[in-house]
Amino acid sequence: MTHTDSHPKSTSKRVLSGIRATGRLHLGNYLGAVKGMLELQDSAEYDTLYMVADVHTLTTPYEVEQLRTNRREVIVDYLAAGLDPQKSILFQQADVNEHIELAFYFSSVVSIARMQHLPTFKDKVKQHPDHATLALLNYPTLMASDILIYNAELVPVGKDQEPHLEVAREVARKMNDQYGTTFPEPQSFATPGAYVPSLTGEGKMSKSVEGSFINLHDTIDDIRKKVRSVPTATEVGGEMAPGVSALFSFVELLIPEEKSRFMDAYKDGSLRYVELKDTVAEAIAAELKPLQERRAELAADPAYVDQVIRDGAEKARALAQTTVADVKQKLGLA
Repeated sequence: MTHTDSHPKSTSKRVLSGIRATGRLHLGNYLGAVKGMLELQDSAEYDTLYMVADVHTLTTPYEVEQLRTNRREVIVDYLAAGLDPQKSILFQQADVNEHIELAFYFSSVVSIARMQHLPTFKDKVKQHPDHATLALLNYPTLMASDILIYNAELVPVGKDQEPHLEVAREVARKMNDQYGTTFPEPQSFATPGAYVPSLTGEGKMSKSVEGSFINLHDTIDDIRKKVRSVPTATEVGGEMAPGVSALFSFVELLIPEEKSRFMDAYKDGSLRYVELKDTVAEAIAAELKPLQERRAELAADPAYVDQVIRDGAEKARALAQTTVADVKQKLGLA
C-alpha cells in the first residue's frame, strides 16, 4: 500500500508540524492543534508533513519503554483524529536519520553562547538541573533541521517555541550566506485551532499538570468525573471564577448554541453547576466518540498502522536525502 503520487501538492507551501512523543494525545492537543492540522491537509494551498518528535524526547528525562509505546500511539491518535496518509506525510522523526545528520552540520554555524541564552534552555535546566546535556543545548539546532530539511516555509508553533524558530531562520541565513544553500526562512503562523483551558481553571490544558486534561480515550464516566471536579466557587458579585470561565469556554467550543441559556442562568443566580458540568461532559464525549471508534478499528489492524509508519518514513526520507545530499556537496563533503 504505497501512495507515491500524493506528495507534494503542486504550487503549495510546505508546512511541518510535530508533537512530542510524551504520551497519548489529549483534548487540548486535538482542539488546539490537530483540528488545525486537518484543515491544512484538506487545503490545496499546503503540502503537509506531520511528525512525531520522538528524538526530541531524549532531551529531558524519560522512560525507554514508555517512549517506545508513545511514538506509535501518537501516530495512531493522528490517524484516529482523521489525518490521512494519502494527503499528509505522517512519520516518526527517529525513522529519518538525516534529521540528526543535518543537525550536526547546522551546529557548525551556531555558537554555544547563542544556545545557552535561549529562555527555553534556561527553563529546562532549572526543571532538570541534573540533565543539562548537549542534546538539550542542541534542541533548537535539531528543530532547525526538522524544518529546513523539508524546506518548510510555515511552522505552526506556540509562543514558547518562537525563539527556536528564530534560530532556524538564523541557521538558514548563515548556511545560505556561507555555503550558498537556498533554505527558506521559516515563518510561524496560526493554524485554525482553539485555546483549550485547563480543568483546574489555571492556564491551558496540559499533560504536565495533573488533573488539567482529558485524554482522547477517556470514557464518559472518566470525563464526567474530571469535569465535575472543576472548581466553581464564585463570590457573589465578584468576577467569574477561573473554573467557571473554563466551563463556559468548553460550551463555546463544543455547544455554542447553549451558551446564552447557561449565561442567563449564571447572571440571574439560577445556574446549577452540576447541570452545566454534565452538559459539558456529554458534549466532550460526543466530540470524542468518532475518534474512539476509529481508534478501536486501528487497534484491531496493527498491520495497517505499521504500513502507514513505513510509508511515511519512506516519503519523508526521500525528501530529506535530497536536502542532505545538497548540503554535503556545498560543505565540501561530497
